[in-house]
Amino acid sequence: MTVRRHHRRVLIYSHDSFGLGHLRRCRAIAHSLVDADPAVSILILSGSPIIGSFDFRSRVDFVRVPGVIKLRNGEYVSLNLHINIDETLAMRSSIIRHTADIFDPDLLIVDKEPVGLRGEVRDTLDLLQRRGTALVLGLRDVMDDPEALESEWERKQAVPALEEYYDEIWVYGLPQICDPLAGLSVPQSVRERMIYTGYLRRVAGELQLTPEIAGILGSDFLLVTPGGGGDGEALIDLLLSAYEYDRAIPHSALLVFGPFMLPEQRAAFASRAARLDKVRAITFSARLESLMAQAAGVVAMGGYNTFCEILSFDKRALVIPRTAPRLEQFIRTKRAAALGLMTMLSEDEARDPSVMATALRRLAQQPPPSTRRIPGLLDGMPEVNRLSRKWLDRGRAGRFAARRRYRSWG
Repeated sequence: MTVRRHHRRVLIYSHDSFGLGHLRRCRAIAHSLVDADPAVSILILSGSPIIGSFDFRSRVDFVRVPGVIKLRNGEYVSLNLHINIDETLAMRSSIIRHTADIFDPDLLIVDKEPVGLRGEVRDTLDLLQRRGTALVLGLRDVMDDPEALESEWERKQAVPALEEYYDEIWVYGLPQICDPLAGLSVPQSVRERMIYTGYLRRVAGELQLTPEIAGILGSDFLLVTPGGGGDGEALIDLLLSAYEYDRAIPHSALLVFGPFMLPEQRAAFASRAARLDKVRAITFSARLESLMAQAAGVVAMGGYNTFCEILSFDKRALVIPRTAPRLEQFIRTKRAAALGLMTMLSEDEARDPSVMATALRRLAQQPPPSTRRIPGLLDGMPEVNRLSRKWLDRGRAGRFAARRRYRSWG
């Protein structure tokens, strides 16, 4: 006889081979869920090497699997262990499945990768599907250029996995801004399971003052963030070049390099920043939301989390999106700029320091995002809470019944 638990369990999987985006999104969702429901406990599975640098709410914990990193040629290697990638992935897959087996979640949320990194979640999906766990795939608003995504997902057999496993697909965005599966041949039965939640509103916690930032917080400063920093050298270089060219730019700037920027590159940038009166630099802040909430404006690359934060704190933003290895940031930023939510500069335009300096000067006159009325824009967290509660409240028998219904409709 199955004992009905009063405390509900949610497992969140984030492959985290590079950067901070997946981890920060999953952490924000986990915090929102436990804040909304005192009967929920959440475990995050992550490969991020710096997950321990973040604080977590009560009833949220994490299991870190061995890290991997993607090389420029597309191959994966073990991040720290001197073992081959196949052994690393076998370890990760075993840890993921064993954790899921013992934790026995009522709801599994998989971030972005339908079968995990190199298929490492497939065994876990099989296990939990048999048990009646609700299986949800969470997608950011933009995945990539449709042609590139089609090739990638065909190689990974991702579309069949959507059909086979997932009860719902939550898109953390709005269809009028972007359809993450645009251009893909996706069965109608899968499309019917897609739910657009709106973007995920962020909240600012208490800011921990350090000597590096204490002096700049009282000014109208620009927060400059390349996210995790692993591919943010161009943005930092462009910003520093603009301040070197025009030392009369009215706003001061706080650069947050990101933990994954190469140490030698970070040191070179810090040396340049130290020679500029209006520029300060730090390596990393686990509470970037709190810094952004206090900034007069934002200069960024346009990753998903930064985009949500710009909207959440209603910040004037200048965004210079990357175009390699994915077009994700470019697609998102171009659409947002067309809607009047932010200003976009291409890397080519911003290489001219006079153009970049002019854009920084104009930022103060730019209308904030709130002047553009888009219904449901930041409804993501309440909607994720509502959808999660729906699956958790059904119990296993109810989830099996719901799954049978949509399978018969499809």
